Amino acid sequence: MSCPHPFSNATTGERPAGRFAPSPTSALHIGNLRTALAAWLLARCSDRRFVVRVEDLDQQRVAAAGGIADQQLRDLEALGLDWDGPVVRQSERLDIYSDALAQLPTYPCFCTRREIAAAAQAPNGVQSWRPYPGTCRTLSHSDRQSRARMRPAATRLASEVSGWQVTDQARGTCLGQVDDVVLRRNDGVYAYNLAVVVDDGVQGVDQVVRARDLWPSAARQSHLGHLLGLPEVRYAHCGLVHAPDGERLSKSAHAGGLAELAARGVELPRVRAALCESLGLPAVDDPHELLADPDVTAALTPPPTAPDPSGTPGTWDDPSSSRHSDAPTATPQPAASRHAPPQGKAPRPVDAGPYRDSESSSRLGWWSDWTAPTWNVHPREVPDGKSPDDVARMTPERVELGHE
Repeated sequence: MSCPHPFSNATTGERPAGRFAPSPTSALHIGNLRTALAAWLLARCSDRRFVVRVEDLDQQRVAAAGGIADQQLRDLEALGLDWDGPVVRQSERLDIYSDALAQLPTYPCFCTRREIAAAAQAPNGVQSWRPYPGTCRTLSHSDRQSRARMRPAATRLASEVSGWQVTDQARGTCLGQVDDVVLRRNDGVYAYNLAVVVDDGVQGVDQVVRARDLWPSAARQSHLGHLLGLPEVRYAHCGLVHAPDGERLSKSAHAGGLAELAARGVELPRVRAALCESLGLPAVDDPHELLADPDVTAALTPPPTAPDPSGTPGTWDDPSSSRHSDAPTATPQPAASRHAPPQGKAPRPVDAGPYRDSESSSRLGWWSDWTAPTWNVHPREVPDGKSPDDVARMTPERVELGHE
């Protein structure tokens, strides 16, 4: 049953929106910027608004990164992207999350990460993504009081389903796992899965473009949106970006952004052109030029997914963790799904990785993984107090996009 108070701007008459919502914990690397460009193009070409949100709930990590949020916004502007309305910051919206949490069925959870990880260990030693088993869901009142004296509780959703259907523009409709997801951590910080759903509803976002490593969280977030009475969101999960050596670009791998590339002599117009080409689009200096191209909308439309003869939705069980994972998860709970396939029909397996289709295998687009180029650049002049060897180390003749 959905909540009676929808956190939605559907009644305001505003056009729906797409969005880009970075976490200000490090500079935007080339993979982030590619996703931002794809999100901007998909929104603008579908007559949607485009909004930007700073997801800064984890203030400890944000503080450790310094004032990186402003730099992220400058990088988006440097790419030629614009947005509608003011930039929203999650740290200024805690009352909204509190109101949403109060309308959801919840229970306190005292499990530690170690306890959940131990419960998640399969008998054969193989780890995979598994929903939280509901360990604390059935605790008695006295047990909860006893555990509360030893450890503050997180707040979990008391889910009534174990699966939920979600639609991705490149992958079609798939059935994903749903569990008793954390809504507020035991340190009082609202969890990403709650905040992002509420924010999308308040901002009128119905198109979510993001990297495919967040694909497994789509079902849980879509289910939360349903419980809060929000319109259904359509997803577009972009392919991942790899360095020329095959390593995936990521924050943890210290992937470089625009500032690092500029310091090594890679000019901004070349970056813009490369990102456009990575989406299967013409290389332009200003992405606004693409909006006037009648062929761009077709180029942004992925090939159709292959129909399944059984008519059942696909599934995914990607075990990869995301930057917004609130805790490890464990063994499946037995709850039935209102969105499960018909009885007697097993869900059709769908790969959670790169989009796979015979027609799309040779066609580059936002749904494709992309290997960033290696560019030849000119070394800078030797500054005072530096040796040529110092400059050679700082500015190699070949720069691998995204890597130091």
